Amino acid sequence: MKGTVVYDTSYGNTKTIAETIAETLKESGIEVDLFGVKDIRKLSGKDYDFLVVGSPTRFGTMSFAIRGFLGKVKTEEWLNKPFAAFDTENPENIEKAQAEKKEWSAGEKISDKLRDKKMNQLLPVLKAVVLGQKGPVKEGEIERAKEYARELAIKLKENTV
Repeated sequence: MKGTVVYDTSYGNTKTIAETIAETLKESGIEVDLFGVKDIRKLSGKDYDFLVVGSPTRFGTMSFAIRGFLGKVKTEEWLNKPFAAFDTENPENIEKAQAEKKEWSAGEKISDKLRDKKMNQLLPVLKAVVLGQKGPVKEGEIERAKEYARELAIKLKENTV
């Protein structure tokens, strides 16, 4: 089984979470490629069994680079393949979403786009908290990302049986 983790980052926080997820999946025996979205020239679903996508939440949505990447994900290549999504959010975004009863999560919007492409979401979105706009990642979030990746590895292995 081979997958890829694709992320965008503004201040390095989303990259930290992406690296944590990729490394933990590898430790779980799953082959993973890690790409910053701006480094991808072409990504084919024919080469991968699953996809993990992450973005910082900016102005209540995903980055333009991730949005552009998702627009190039071909439904026929990724049809029914598993995916997971994550984002980094500051506490103000979380509070605003709760107060307005609206979704201000990049990860949720990524999930919507991938479900629209008929992919199979294995886990709820991981929303990693970042302190302030530039970070750092809140204490305990790296461990939460590791636990998320361990759970994802279990689901991926179950999905191939």
